[in-house]
Amino acid sequence: MLRKFKCVEGCSDCCNYREYYPSVEYGKIGVLILPDEKFRIEEEAKNNNIRINIIPRLGSGRKKKGIGPKKILAYQMMGKKKNGDLCPFLEESNSQTSSHIGLKCKIYENRPLACRAYPIFDDSKGSDIMLDGKCQFCKSCSTTAHKESLGDEIEAFTKIKTTFCREATAEIWRYATAVGEDETRPRFFSEGWVLECT
Repeated sequence: MLRKFKCVEGCSDCCNYREYYPSVEYGKIGVLILPDEKFRIEEEAKNNNIRINIIPRLGSGRKKKGIGPKKILAYQMMGKKKNGDLCPFLEESNSQTSSHIGLKCKIYENRPLACRAYPIFDDSKGSDIMLDGKCQFCKSCSTTAHKESLGDEIEAFTKIKTTFCREATAEIWRYATAVGEDETRPRFFSEGWVLECT
């Protein structure tokens, strides 16, 4: 029997902890923000009196002069802790719990597409949709997504993937954040663009 995805009561791990991606040298990543979402998320922060830090994430093409992409394909909203963790829109007080996550999201109804798509991700070949095995809900399920139980999440994921497929070029840049735990910081690249493939 398929169960519809629902965040586990008391869990806010995906909002709280950021990962090193694609490797520790690039630093921790922030929440993926598509270019057409950036202004809306900045307005949400302003309306909620929250300071956010949105930096580039992926780019394509090559500038005629200097280092970096011609076009930014995606941004990332960094966590508010020094190590990159804790979404700025996540309430820090345990007293404000809700049915969707352990700590209340201040913009849950207007959250970014990446948050709406969670816990879905591509496998390394891009041929199958998978569920994040670190997700508390997914730990009790199969790691293969089923359309019947993840309709809203798949729709959000498809919008993200379509944007990248439409904009992809031969030159792909990734932004190194230089954000992470203090003990790993010396191994990071400096903050900035790294040409990933040509």
